[in-house]
Amino acid sequence: MSLTRRQKLAARFREFLDTESVIDQPTSLAAYECDGLSAYREQPLLVLLPENIEQVQQIMRLCHEQRLPVVSRGAGTSLSGGALPHAEGVVLSLAKMNRILEVDALSRCAVAEAGVRNLAISEAVSALGLYYAPDPSSQIACSIGGNVAENAGGVHCLKYGLTLHNILALKVVGSDGEIFEIDQRSLHTDGYDLMPLLVGSEGMLGIVVEVTVKLLPIPRCARVVMGVFDSVEQAGDSVAMIIAEGIIPAGIEMMDNPAIRAAEDFVHAGYPVDAEAILICELDGTEEEVVAQIELVEKVLKKGGAVETRLARDEAERLLFWSGRKAAFPAVGRISPDYYCIDGTIPRKALSAVLSGVRALSQEYGLRIANVFHAGDGNLHPLILYDANNEGELEKTEELGSKILQLCIHHGGTITGEHGVGVEKLGEMCVQFSEPERNQFHSIRECFDPLKILNPGKAIPTLARCAEFNAMHVHAGEVPFPDLERF
Repeated sequence: MSLTRRQKLAARFREFLDTESVIDQPTSLAAYECDGLSAYREQPLLVLLPENIEQVQQIMRLCHEQRLPVVSRGAGTSLSGGALPHAEGVVLSLAKMNRILEVDALSRCAVAEAGVRNLAISEAVSALGLYYAPDPSSQIACSIGGNVAENAGGVHCLKYGLTLHNILALKVVGSDGEIFEIDQRSLHTDGYDLMPLLVGSEGMLGIVVEVTVKLLPIPRCARVVMGVFDSVEQAGDSVAMIIAEGIIPAGIEMMDNPAIRAAEDFVHAGYPVDAEAILICELDGTEEEVVAQIELVEKVLKKGGAVETRLARDEAERLLFWSGRKAAFPAVGRISPDYYCIDGTIPRKALSAVLSGVRALSQEYGLRIANVFHAGDGNLHPLILYDANNEGELEKTEELGSKILQLCIHHGGTITGEHGVGVEKLGEMCVQFSEPERNQFHSIRECFDPLKILNPGKAIPTLARCAEFNAMHVHAGEVPFPDLERF
């Protein structure tokens, strides 16, 4: 698009937006050229920052009229390129819509605009003895609208669920500027259940502007026990053993040695740096329940091969144990020029096998991998360490990442647990889903957005994209990466 086109459109949007709410200067647009997946970059035509729902509606009506692609954006913490701009379109940032509109302590819910930070919700209701359960590692920055777009989880998702399980209602602006609402506060609703369709739809079905979240009572007691292991396989097997005992921890996380060392050097959480793996297991409930479950978990950990168990002595040490896990991503960033975060999910029973496979792939490609993940629900986050300044190393890293995701599929898993597909995993979508299934996805999308202006090019691959992926990876009619059978 020419600069003249940009100026004309900026003038149209400034008819109902403040001057500073329409960003059209290239130097300022550069701040929006990528999200948390910085390997992919694109400068948008414009960035728009509405302050209320009415302005969002006006934006969408004009974009619908002009057939302008629209990429909605929250805090930009997406790790799959979900908020990557479109060169011919606008970025619709909801950062200014950051108000908590209502708190209903009796009904245990709160209504928040899409730009409200995840952690701000819990901070606003803590005096009432309540909190919002989903807690992604980026919760200090990520927005609730972005959480809805990606169906974010966090360390406590095993017991308390993902974003989907903690949302009661949504207010959405459609591609034509009209508002529609989904409300599940009643146990009985008519028609199709649209909530699971909208949550995790990556901004392709509408612009989420208000979210009604479920609030939970802060647990009376929460304690953490750490299991220390000499092998990642034993740690992985111990996760399944804990669940098999009928215990559902509030959270159970696993880190391997590279991740342990990076986090300990960064946070000083008291992690054993010589351990091959640690499990961090939190139990919550009444004090009597927690004491009984802690005793049982320690027995299971020792039976599973733990060389040591450590019980957090007090609340401060509990938070310290968690601080290392929550800071794992920035900690790894300190030991490598670049890292690539993978997001795949597998059945718990496959943890040991997949971890062995990831280690073998790391050796095969000559790239270090630090593993941190939500062990309880099998959500893996291998961090591939590389240097983008070395020619071809990013491409090699991406191929390794693709093999890890297809290893997840091979073991009955899926290519994303909470980061979404975005632009990152379009190729792997061609492996996980058949052509008729992908066609169904496109048909559903067209029902909500016939002009296909909402976040185009994301999440659902075209036939051409799948043909391109297969041409790169399929040889002699074989499935992509047939050598994964060895794992």
